[in-house]
Amino acid sequence: MTPDFAPPSADVLPLHVLRPEARDAWIAGQDVAIRGWLRATGFAADLGEVRLLPGSGGVAGAVVGLGTAQARARLRFGLAKVLPALPAGDWVLTGDLTPAEREEAALGWLLAQYRFDRYRPGKAAKPQPRLVAPEGVDAARLRAMADGEWLTRDLINTPASDLGPAELEAAFTRLAEGFGAKVRVVAGEELIARNFPMVHAVGRASARVPRIMDLKWGTTGPAITLVGKGVCFDTGGLNIKATAGMSLMKKDMGGAATVMGLALMIMRLDLPVRLRVIVPAVENAISGSAQRPKDILTSRKGLTVEVNDTDAEGRLILADALAWADEEPADLIVSMATLTGSARVAVGPDLAPYYTDAPDLSAALEAGAVAGFDPVWRLPFWEPYESLIEPGIADLDNCPPGSFAGSVTAALFLRRFVGNPRYIHFDIYGHTPADLPARPKGGAGQGARALLHAITAMVPV
Repeated sequence: MTPDFAPPSADVLPLHVLRPEARDAWIAGQDVAIRGWLRATGFAADLGEVRLLPGSGGVAGAVVGLGTAQARARLRFGLAKVLPALPAGDWVLTGDLTPAEREEAALGWLLAQYRFDRYRPGKAAKPQPRLVAPEGVDAARLRAMADGEWLTRDLINTPASDLGPAELEAAFTRLAEGFGAKVRVVAGEELIARNFPMVHAVGRASARVPRIMDLKWGTTGPAITLVGKGVCFDTGGLNIKATAGMSLMKKDMGGAATVMGLALMIMRLDLPVRLRVIVPAVENAISGSAQRPKDILTSRKGLTVEVNDTDAEGRLILADALAWADEEPADLIVSMATLTGSARVAVGPDLAPYYTDAPDLSAALEAGAVAGFDPVWRLPFWEPYESLIEPGIADLDNCPPGSFAGSVTAALFLRRFVGNPRYIHFDIYGHTPADLPARPKGGAGQGARALLHAITAMVPV
């Protein structure tokens, strides 16, 4: 199943969308049965509030509330709350909606169709209500965004037993083959020979061979490089996590999943860009060959790194990947990673914090966040904290002591490996803690739609 709209046809049911201030006038214009039904049931046109409308042959349509501006600001994709209440069939939106409201409703409808049922083969999928693409929306673009998000969710939701570095490589290769992209992979001991020492150091303790993967697609337009953290499971290494901290670590490849989803969007839309995607894929495990606290590693860039916490492994593999990315000219380099708990403390699970030194990139992201219904929040590369990541015994410290500014110091660490000033780093969560409209509990992409809009704006008209 892939996200899609219903084809336009005469056999569709109307879904009347009402603002609270327009409710009374609309109800007054209906026949006596519908007027009585809506008044008797107390329909207030709150956001996502729905009533099925009876007809001679059964359900004749439905009415749903758009709610207040404040309610819509507090709950993205609020109209998607209606889906569980609607019978299967094809539906068309009617009502006084702005172009942005139609876009949000249509995208939310596609995202809400997602089901992760790989491990429930005996559970028959229920037919879903489908939406005819509202007039004026770019249906192909919305489908691409939903398709990319579904890929991201599938990858994050898959347990580490079935998604290690090799399986992530297989998914990466399938993605590339689907669009005629080129892939190269460096794995195992070849990581040492090809100068990816920190990817090797993090992944060598696992029986599952570490690797770094590189996808290239497109021959014209801006050069866009996406780098995603692919830690398929994170025990914490010798600085082992407690049970509570380890329970969600199948999602520690959420950065890789998100850049792969974004790459799918870009390639599906055939954007005129030169796309490169780099994913270092490892499992941070414990064995006799595991890296140890106070080990000093030499990175691909030549900078030495003191490992003060083996549970801060994501920035190590990203450092080698970013150094590789930086060896080729690019108009934009982006890293995405489920990197720090500090970012969650700062902004919670719903916002995707990002870092950049380029004001125009920040402005493009902020505009993309609004257009893509994908909230982001800028945090600072705070220069006074640079000294915190300099341990004295090596060039860099992968995890400075103390509990302050953990996301900022991680971002500063990564910036040391990128000379290109057109750099954005995202410290995402990659998970929705509880069911929300169009965002079921589980794996989630963050920042990809905002980035898609920002990248699209870079393409010459």
